[in-house]
Amino acid sequence: MSQQDAFDQAGKTAVRQNILGLLQFLQRFPPFNQMEHGHLAYLVEQCQLRFYASGESIVKPADGPVAHFFIVKQGRVVGERQQAPGADTTPTFEITTGECFPLAALLGERATRTEHLAGEDTFCLQLHKTAFVRVFSLSEVFRDFALRGVSSLLDQINQQVRQRAAQTLGTQYSLNTPLAELAMRHPVVCAADTPVRDAVRHMHEQQVGSIVIVDGQRTPCGIFTLRDLRQVVAEANVELDAPIARYMTASPFCLHAQASAFDAALAMTERHIAHVCLVDHGRLCGVVSERDLFSLQRIDLVHLARTIRHAPRLETLIALRGEIGQLVERMLAHGASSTQITQIVTLLNDHTVCRVIELTLAEQGDPGVPFTWLCFGSEGRREQTLYTDQDNGILFEAADASEAEAVRFRLLPLARLINQQLARCGFSLCPGNVMAGNPELCLSRMEWARRFAGFVREASPESLLGSTIYFDLRAVWGDEQGCEQLRQGILAQVADNRLFQRMLAENALRQRPPVGRLRDFVLTRQGHDKTATLDLKVQGLTPFVDGARLLALAHGIGANNTLERLRQLAQCEVIDALDAAAFEEAYHFIQQTRMQQHQRQSRDNQPYSNRLDPDSLNHLDRRILRESLRQAQRLQSSLALRYRL
Repeated sequence: MSQQDAFDQAGKTAVRQNILGLLQFLQRFPPFNQMEHGHLAYLVEQCQLRFYASGESIVKPADGPVAHFFIVKQGRVVGERQQAPGADTTPTFEITTGECFPLAALLGERATRTEHLAGEDTFCLQLHKTAFVRVFSLSEVFRDFALRGVSSLLDQINQQVRQRAAQTLGTQYSLNTPLAELAMRHPVVCAADTPVRDAVRHMHEQQVGSIVIVDGQRTPCGIFTLRDLRQVVAEANVELDAPIARYMTASPFCLHAQASAFDAALAMTERHIAHVCLVDHGRLCGVVSERDLFSLQRIDLVHLARTIRHAPRLETLIALRGEIGQLVERMLAHGASSTQITQIVTLLNDHTVCRVIELTLAEQGDPGVPFTWLCFGSEGRREQTLYTDQDNGILFEAADASEAEAVRFRLLPLARLINQQLARCGFSLCPGNVMAGNPELCLSRMEWARRFAGFVREASPESLLGSTIYFDLRAVWGDEQGCEQLRQGILAQVADNRLFQRMLAENALRQRPPVGRLRDFVLTRQGHDKTATLDLKVQGLTPFVDGARLLALAHGIGANNTLERLRQLAQCEVIDALDAAAFEEAYHFIQQTRMQQHQRQSRDNQPYSNRLDPDSLNHLDRRILRESLRQAQRLQSSLALRYRL
């Protein structure tokens, strides 16, 4: 018997002697904890237990097509890849107890692109490819994991989140419910030449709040609602026999019938509308109203947004702000993702800011100068959570420096009062004074343009910090044209300045994700904390935010939102589509973990904090957090390679 045969026999014997123990071991880890007992038992029975000394190669590219599937029983496996011929190898990942490899190579029937080494003395369960194929065909759970990897684990996480939130709230529908399921009746329609009197009579008979005006192909060309009817009745010389086309709202907003309830709620909130037309191949097939959305068991986003926008006084706004946390709880129970929730929180924050400005103007009087209220940072990217402070500024038009100074003198008292009123509504004052009440942030468009040009031109830490804050700008209130001109100017200047891009890349590498080769996480203590933690925002989200911003600016992509930037970068083939999808899932999970922590802190009347002790997570959450942080490392590694850092 050869030495290899002896090793194989010993490995099989070790498994046979401890099948029950190995079953109990694997049932602690996904996806094995979801597999049917018979399928998992077959997997264990076909395994061998193999030992690898520290530094020993387990599988490498030179071995050819992969012949075995491995599960780490004890120890640690590291992956190392050579970026270019003759270059040093760089660590790309770390695999620990309960995790497996190399799935992509096995499924692709190819060699692995990464060498897998024992990071310390390590035991692995080894399954031959033939048995792997058998388990793959038998177990739907295992097959889903093999094909989708971390995505399938994220599904488990999302399901757990919904179940926890729904324990107290209950759920009948989901925010992901197709709109076709909510539009339970045929839409009421008429032609454009129908008299107003007949159209209103038809609405009354059918007991609906809207009638859609369609052409001969049943394409929506207008909509007439009870709100429009009130305006018609209020006219002094109303002609009820006039065609409905005279009074209808032309070009009504439409969504595909398979769009989600979330899409409709977001559209109603942003556009201040109460009805959405559903179309299929351009033909009207339904109408969804805000009342239909209210049937989603108290998902009252549209109502809350409307109440905020029409709040009669500041005290009302302060009271309404407390309902946003409750809305987030309900949205979690109805299956909303962290991305959807941050969009909603940002949208409601925008409504609050607009109403505070309007109430302040009504109280203090119009300053007589048109201005635009800008937001920066997370609000500019539409990525706000419940825990946020103010990052805002003012933009106005002025012909020269003296006129700009005069306008600034008139606007600053108003801006400072608005900042204080926003603070009363829960938007903390910015510790760095990045607020409109700061004279340096109440500027004419030309002054803003000169300041941004200085950021690109000057090689200073202050300029880099400024670009990471102010280059994610967006108009919240007032004319958007000046803000858009500033954004286009930024794109043109950054795209033409390779040196500035390289400096942004260096800055993007400063916040390293807290994962290391020797430990799962690299933790630190903050202040007088007794427990070492990591910062989900600074160490987890910021690498994605900074990396996506840099690549978007460098390639003329005008999107502000991090996930939208990643998608457009993939469409432009700046980054690989699979990488973009992995980055998006990682960002989503870290953001979701952060929001869940904020919700717990809110329920326990604790101050919001982004710092997390990974030991407070269950095994599945901890594992995916580590993998998500490693995706941030991969993005940073690609930036370092692209800019030769």
